[in-house]
Amino acid sequence: MTETQFLQDAYLREAEATVVAHTPEGGIVLDRSIFYATGGGQPGDNGRLEWSGGALEVATTVKAERGQIVLVPAEPQPLPAVGTTVLQQLDWERRHRHMRVHTALHLLSVVLPLPVTGGQISTEKGRLDFLMPEPPEDRDAIEEALNALIERDLPVSQDWITDAELEANPGLVKTMSVQPPRGAGRIRLVRIGAGEDQVDLQPCGGTHVARTAEIGRIRLGKIENKGKQNRRVNIHLD
Repeated sequence: MTETQFLQDAYLREAEATVVAHTPEGGIVLDRSIFYATGGGQPGDNGRLEWSGGALEVATTVKAERGQIVLVPAEPQPLPAVGTTVLQQLDWERRHRHMRVHTALHLLSVVLPLPVTGGQISTEKGRLDFLMPEPPEDRDAIEEALNALIERDLPVSQDWITDAELEANPGLVKTMSVQPPRGAGRIRLVRIGAGEDQVDLQPCGGTHVARTAEIGRIRLGKIENKGKQNRRVNIHLD
């Protein structure tokens, strides 16, 4: 398995790693990765690898079998040999915007405490699909409540629980479309707030800002009808 450095520290912008494999498609597997792999509605990271005598641009990052993370080069070119030490350099600005949007979507699920049927994250905006037969009556109230949570500058932290603990607390899972991965022995929880100020706790494998004020102001976008029972709520970084 690839060590997931992005879960240990989402603010790592550079780190050394060792090449452990190449994929048949021309991807690179490292022993550890600061690059987030596509999943949960969050795009894979991009950036650059450098090593003695070479460099390449990383177009995206994806998951593979046995817990491996694969860096996909932007163009076909000679790859660093297995065993080579490389310097990972993250496209930080793009990743940080994903972190802001992703954390804001967690808060949106607090403001709209309804089952989530889907979601997507980009650098400019994000969206959640809710099991919501009727559209909300007051759009401005949703935007105000979301920004009020952001302005409280709540800490964002993580905990780990076992599969059995999650099974005993099914209410932690808000998403109907994507279930947390089980079988690895433990599941990551993302907590927003602490103690009496805790506002959210749910399984998530994505990257998040350290405090909610870092998100910045959010603007509510379209609320779209996506079927008899579903509404898509869009948010934008202001």
